[in-house]
Parts: sequence; structure tokens; C-alpha cells
Amino acid sequence: MTRDRVGLADAENSLTFRLTAYDLYSADPATAEGFVELFTTFINEHPGWRIDTQLQTGNLNEEQARILEQAQAGRGPDCAMIDSAQLATFKNAGVLAPMTDYFTQAEIDDLFPYVREAVTDDNGDIVALWWFTDLRVLYRNAGVVPDAPQTWEETQQAALDTVDEGYEGLLFNGGRTEGTAFDWLAFFWAQGGELVDETGAPIFYEGENREKFLAALQFYDDLVESGAAPQRVATITTYDDITAAAAAGTTAMFIGGNWQYAQLQTTLPVDQAEQWQVSELPGPTADQRATGTGGWAIAALSDDPAKVEMCAEIAKLYAGPGNAFQRLLPTSAALYEEYDEFAGPEFDVFAAALENGQARPGVASYPEISNQIQILLGEVLSQSKEPEQALDDAAAALEVGSDS
Repeated sequence: MTRDRVGLADAENSLTFRLTAYDLYSADPATAEGFVELFTTFINEHPGWRIDTQLQTGNLNEEQARILEQAQAGRGPDCAMIDSAQLATFKNAGVLAPMTDYFTQAEIDDLFPYVREAVTDDNGDIVALWWFTDLRVLYRNAGVVPDAPQTWEETQQAALDTVDEGYEGLLFNGGRTEGTAFDWLAFFWAQGGELVDETGAPIFYEGENREKFLAALQFYDDLVESGAAPQRVATITTYDDITAAAAAGTTAMFIGGNWQYAQLQTTLPVDQAEQWQVSELPGPTADQRATGTGGWAIAALSDDPAKVEMCAEIAKLYAGPGNAFQRLLPTSAALYEEYDEFAGPEFDVFAAALENGQARPGVASYPEISNQIQILLGEVLSQSKEPEQALDDAAAALEVGSDS
């Protein structure tokens, strides 16, 4: 095992796998060590194969666009992690190889309906395995913040109280990354906001959607202006940075993904880990809630049947053992019963929050919409633009792009 290889260097067969830094190369030592063990067992079960790993950077939109461009030019990886929000784009481009033959009908039928629809192409073939779903929740150190804030106002006040006790306040992704847009969108969706119309055209900057969008923007703006969130959130681009701050005890509250719960449990001493609790993201009122549901898929971009099969086997490594190790929410109902790791009380919170879950629209326009949201959030959080101006500039950029 090296930084760019799994298996023997002189193996007869090789496959390129472009993956993210969330597992095998995670900054969290326990996660990385666990996946080294999983991949060591896996490669020993597939003698004669070598996996040449290619690490994606934190700029997910840019990375996904690069993979698609390279695949269309015949230079893409054999196998790759695909953001679930980008699956429609890859399917429409026709670059994903059918993997139906490598899954049983029972395995396909057991996928959640929205997942099965997302990974099936127009020919009825399975072209990816969406191996985990996720959601965003509010984390708090219950020793510092005993009660879960239910509204935006309560959240800001609770964060300010932690600042008075020497903590940073509420942390969240605010830099130029897909996570920033996706985490924040929950506050727009909680009000019933809609990003696009039935044709996939952006409508979030018009009419009632505009008002809801600005309200959610103002929530973030107020957090920074009041000191409830440090201005450095405008530079945070990875969940690992937030987990590290929580583990170091510099923050008592953050917005993050469900998978960070397991990271805190494995990183912190038991007595400290027990202090961290999760709750649904707050809304403008306690009755208005939403959370983004995302996750990653693994897909083959090769026309070599042997490599497609190997990619499918890698996907199965993640969907099951990988889910259980990181306690990442499976997309297959049977896996919840198969692994004891999904029996903890936090999964009751996750299940309840998923009732208000919302996936990103599977439309070709979403990547650029996300890009513009990332830009405008950075402008608002850095205090370089007022919310109204940032939104107007994003709308203008999208309209120019659609005209061209």
C-alpha cells in the first residue's frame, strides 16, 4: 500500500481508481487505517491486480468536471467516485459503463427507490453504485450547549454563549467547495425554496424564492457579523478541518455530516466523545426543517469488461464493509439489519432528520448553480458584499452563461 497504489507494483492487471480523500487517504488516522485493512484484504482476494489510486482535490466541482472531460476524450480513470449530484450529468454524457451483470436482482431491488432511479440509465442498466447517503445535522458539545437549538435565532444565541466561554462559536464550511453550498441549501429548502423549475432552469433569484434565498443568506451573514461564527469560516473547505477543531476543543458547535459522529467517537476519549450530540438543523421556525441528502457513487468509465467488473467489486467493498466502518448511511435497506454499527441512538436522530431530507436537483444546470452559490456565500461571509448584491451578481452570471 502506497500513496498511489494498492497491490504489487508488477501486477499483471491494473485499474486506475480516482477516489476522494474521505476514506483510504483520510486525514483521520483511524479512518485511513481501517480502509488500509479493507483494501489489503480486498487486493489479496484479487490476485494479479493492482489499483493505481488518483486522489481528487477538495474542489469537487472542478474535479468532477475534469473526470467527465477526460472520460469524453478517452483519457478518464477506469473507475471513479462520482458525487451523487453529478450522476445525471455523467449519465447524460454516456460515459458510464453498464455494471448490471455484476449485481444480483435482489441487490438492485433493495436499493432505496430514489437511489435506484439515480443509478439506472435510459436503457435500464445500472451504471453506478450510490454506496452511501448522508445528511447534515447540528453538532453540539452538550456539556457546553445542553439544549439543542431549534431555530436560527436560538442557534445564534447558543453560539454567542459559547464564544463567551472561550470557544470559536459555530463552525461550518464557507470556502469554495460543494460542501459549502450543500450545507447551506438546507436553510433555503427549509422555507420551501426551489432552485430550478421543471426544465432545470434556475429560479432561486426570482419572486418568493428570492425572498427565501435572501433570508437564508442573512442567517449566515448575521452569524459572522454578530461573532457567533468566526470570519474564518469563509476559508473552511473540508469537514476534516471542522472535526479537528471539535476534537481539539476549540469549538462546541458545528454544522456537519452524519459521518463525523463516528469520527469523533474514534478520535476522542470516551468521556469526551459522549458529550457530542446531534440534532436536526435549525429552521427559521421550529416547524420549518430541511437537510441535504447527498453521498457518493462509484462508477466505471472503461470499456474493458474486466476493469468494469473490478470497479463493481470495489463498489461492493465500500457498500457494506466501508459503510459499517465509517457508519455511513447505506443506500440498501438490508445493510441496516446486517451491521450492528447502525444500531446506535444517533441513527434515530438521522432517521428522523431524513424525513425532511432533500437531494440536489439532478439537472445539468446544478453544478454551475452550486458554483455561483459558493461564490456568493464567500462574498457574504467575507463581508465583501451585501446579500442582495451577491445574489444579483450570481443571477447575472447564470443568465450570461445560459445565453452563451
